[in-house]
Amino acid sequence: MPELRSALYAGKVMHQRLKPLRHRLSYRMFFLLLDLDEIDALGSRLRLLSHNRFNLFGFADADHGDGAGGSLKAYVERQLEAAGIETDGGPIQLLSMPRMLGYAFNPISLYFCHDRQGDLQAILYEVNNTFGQRHSYLIPVGDRRDGIIRQHCDKRFYVSPFMAMGMDYRFRIGLPGENVAIHITGSDGGGPLIVASFSGKRRELTDGALMRAFLSYPLLTLKVVAGIHWEALLLWLKGVRLQQRPTPPHQPITHVAVPRQRKTEPDVVGY
Repeated sequence: MPELRSALYAGKVMHQRLKPLRHRLSYRMFFLLLDLDEIDALGSRLRLLSHNRFNLFGFADADHGDGAGGSLKAYVERQLEAAGIETDGGPIQLLSMPRMLGYAFNPISLYFCHDRQGDLQAILYEVNNTFGQRHSYLIPVGDRRDGIIRQHCDKRFYVSPFMAMGMDYRFRIGLPGENVAIHITGSDGGGPLIVASFSGKRRELTDGALMRAFLSYPLLTLKVVAGIHWEALLLWLKGVRLQQRPTPPHQPITHVAVPRQRKTEPDVVGY
């Protein structure tokens, strides 16, 4: 069989709130990197991973994009075309958590959008909150210093009840290879407020790897949701003030047309 471009990345997530009170958590987890052209082949090649049907692990198109359940690659390509980003049908790889026993929740998923020559043209950041809302940020690739993708955008979508809307995000992405690294810093006018990161090591996507992941991280998606609410309770008990939830953006995707130039800031070390 030909080698899969899709893979499993196992590692650790870290969240650190920097102010007004410091609060930190970290836990082990994994993501799947799914080449959207391989989705159907994966469903027939693997016994433990299915496409749009129940299994130990699953991938459902309706969990992403506009939620309509149509072709996810076609949906992303429409967004790329609307933003004036040319990929000409090149590969799109989605980094996200799969369904486990029919349940899924992804605080953030990343789509790596390449042209036909394999050059990365854009990253789509798809964000879900625990109120059942979703918003995405589509950012063309510009800065590639040291093999790291650096991008940024203004916050347009309410995520945490403890974080105000007047913020921006800085992304630092180590692209999937033998390892993957995601580092996100949320800042306001007074500097960094929160840092989140994931670093993981590539594993071949096989039934054996999936079973080991299930045994190592049982009911992971449920634990992520439970952990979000538990940490919210701890923050509330510490006296962090709740922020009012605004109406979500009218447009489901924020298109960042041109990467903005900004004064270089020192990276906040989160892991």
